[in-house]
Amino acid sequence: MEAQDKKSRLKEEIRASILDAAFTLAKENGWEAVSMRKIATMIAHTAPVIYDYFQNKEAIMRELARAGFRLLAAATTAAQQEQDQPEQQLQAMWMAYLHFAQTEKEYYQLMFGMGIPLSADNNSSPEIDIFAGLVQDVIRQTANGEILSVEEVARRYFLQWSVVHGVIGLGRIYKDNTDAFNERVVLDMLRQTAAVASAA
Repeated sequence: MEAQDKKSRLKEEIRASILDAAFTLAKENGWEAVSMRKIATMIAHTAPVIYDYFQNKEAIMRELARAGFRLLAAATTAAQQEQDQPEQQLQAMWMAYLHFAQTEKEYYQLMFGMGIPLSADNNSSPEIDIFAGLVQDVIRQTANGEILSVEEVARRYFLQWSVVHGVIGLGRIYKDNTDAFNERVVLDMLRQTAAVASAA
């Protein structure tokens, strides 16, 4: 049994080292520079060993994208727990989202295929739904006693997400936009959508 446990631990360590190596390469030179051969060199193994764990480079990238969504969910949950009121929680969660995209650019690129060709099933993992569920729960709580339909909650979430993701995407084009400027845009959006919702 001990030998089997040791073998399992070794396999997990090699798998983790493959993912770490791929992410390190991406941070240093971009995702385009990541290859199975370079990963193998970094972890001092031959390329065939990598294929024992992952079918191809895209499989590694999909696994790292899922890890990114888990990190995003953890960051937004922590931000939510620092606030008492739903409106403040929602604001803190979107600020955490924006901060994650700004500081974890390699993860964010993978998660949403920004400039990276990934197949459609990259967006089919359950990790993607975790963040959506967290935000939508808070959106329901901001309704001040009003019972929102599932569709209305989804619309409000998608509107907010579209703006925040759009700000992040445009930030890749308009380099003069500072992080503070982008945060101001997101805060303005949240205040305006809250005002519209309360007036409806």
